Order: sequence, then structure tokens, then C-alpha cells
Amino acid sequence: MLAIDVKDLRKQFKVQKNREGLSGAMKDLFKRQYQEVTAVKDITFQIPQGEICGYIGENGAGKSTTIKMLTGILVPTSGELVVNGYVPHREREKFVHGIGVVFGQRSQLWWDIGVIESFQLLRKVYNVPQVDFNRRLNNLVDRLQLGELLNRPVRKLSLGQRMRCEIVASLLHNPSIVFLDEPTIGLDIVVKTEIRDFLLEMNREEGTTILLTTHDLQDIEALCSRVIMLDDGAIIYDGGLQQLKTTWSKGREIQFQFAEAMSVSQLQALTKSLAVSWTRENEYSAKLFVPHEVSFSDAMGLVVGGAHIRDIKIFETNTDDIVRGIYQTGSAEVATKEPVLS
Repeated sequence: MLAIDVKDLRKQFKVQKNREGLSGAMKDLFKRQYQEVTAVKDITFQIPQGEICGYIGENGAGKSTTIKMLTGILVPTSGELVVNGYVPHREREKFVHGIGVVFGQRSQLWWDIGVIESFQLLRKVYNVPQVDFNRRLNNLVDRLQLGELLNRPVRKLSLGQRMRCEIVASLLHNPSIVFLDEPTIGLDIVVKTEIRDFLLEMNREEGTTILLTTHDLQDIEALCSRVIMLDDGAIIYDGGLQQLKTTWSKGREIQFQFAEAMSVSQLQALTKSLAVSWTRENEYSAKLFVPHEVSFSDAMGLVVGGAHIRDIKIFETNTDDIVRGIYQTGSAEVATKEPVLS
């Protein structure tokens, strides 16, 4: 069964055109001019129940507009949209009971009251029975280690503490779909890791569908098996993260530190049976480039079996570099530019 079903979804806005100069400003007072801007351009995708999907794009690509339509905040200009069996903007009262939303830069907690009081207010908003609420809250507080924070005013929490509370607030009514918009923005690596581990555990144990919007590609690598990439309101890639890396990554590099001096001819002799290339750094160090069509283990085995090795380092193509290369070309269909190995 599908958690999210989107077909030819489009969103257009009317934006006022401001004319230049004092005379232009006077004209705008009496007769305003507008231009139509298309933020989301006829996108189509489906997300099955239980999937964690990354929804990525540069600023202005249309990510937040899409999320707002998926959560019923905005009404689509055209297209079809079904989330959890509901059309979000038409059946909002029933629809919101099955979703949770975390906006990294907006809070759903009340600033001047204790965290537990915000949770109690949200229980009433979602009409959660007290017994179910207590059981759910105790479980979430234990898993995210919030016990000592419950009686603190939200304004006295650190960013990391508040974000953990925001995630709990979005899950108190046990939603089957969670929308996360920049949930780790501004957090340190320890808190990010805690949140990622929790989300993976929740998905594995409860089958919660997660749509994750983020600029932190480490979130994508840690959580998502699938990526939808947006550029200028249109989808330019929808598929597996590993497939994206395989298609756009030209290969891997291995840096060898040798116990004895190695000439270029000796290096080439080690791997003469494979279509690989060497870059000699000095007489004791060299890098071997292994394209994807060549067996990495075969290349490694030939070198290790034919020379005395002191140290080995492996360099993968970084996901940031891959995404940057795709945006430079505007398409993820064909890799036209070799990403930088890091």
C-alpha cells in the first residue's frame, strides 16, 4: 500500500512585480502588477509504507512547497495528491491524526511553559486517550533520554534538546507518516547521530514512513535508501542512493604506502591484467584508481599479493560531490562530469 501518491502535482504563486523608482512605487500603489511563478512543476512520485525517502534540492528548488502541499498547508494548483488515504487539504481534520511534522526552524512547542505541558496540550489537540498518551510518552522519553527536560520551559532548552522534544511532540499521537524538514539543522554531530539512530529504530520497529528534507547529505546516507532530487521545481532523479552513487561515481581510489621503493613500471606490472591507472606520489607512495567496471577486490588482491604494503587508505566519491555535479549539469540521467574524489 502507498503512503504517498503524487501525480502531476503543480503549485503556482502570483508574485507582485515592483516597478523601479519613486514613480514606479506610486504606480504600484494604485495598480499592482503580478507575475506567475511556478514553484513545483508537475511532479509525480510514490512512496510505499515503511520507506525512508530523502527529498533533496537546493534552496528554491520547491522542497518546502511540496512538503506544505503534502501536509495540507497549501492547496495544489493542479494534479492529484493522496497521503495516507486522504487528500490533505480537503480532509484535514481526519488527515492530521495520521501524520507527524517537524520543521527544523519552526517550533510546535509553547515557548514559556514546561515541555510536559506542551505535550499535554498536544494530547488534547489530537484527542489521544490519557492511557495511550502515557504509554507512548514514557517510551519516547526513555528512548530519547528526555526525563530531566520535561519540566523545563522550552526557551531554556539547547537547540539539540529542543529538537529531540520536537520529534517527540510529532510522534505522541503515533502517526504512520512523519515529515521531517531539516530536523538536524545546526546540531552537533553527537545529537545528529542520536536522532538518526532513533529514526532508524522507529522505522524498523514500527514501520513508520519518513519523508526527510535536508541539506545535510550525511542524514541521507545514514537514513535513506531512496532519494528524490528536485531542481527548479522538477524531479531530476528518483531512485536508490546506491544507484546514484554507482552511476555518478567514476570509481574508487586506493592509496598505498609501500615498504620499499616502487617504480612506475613496477606499479603497472602489478595490475597489468586490469584496466586501472596509477598515480605515483613518491617512490614509496602511489594511488590506484579503480573504475566501477573493474572488481575492487581483484585490484586490491593483485597489489597486496605482489608488493610489501605498510598502509592502505580507500577514498570513495563523496555524496556532496555527486550531488554538486548533478546540479551543475541539471540532470541525473547521464554522468557528464567526473566528480572529484575525496
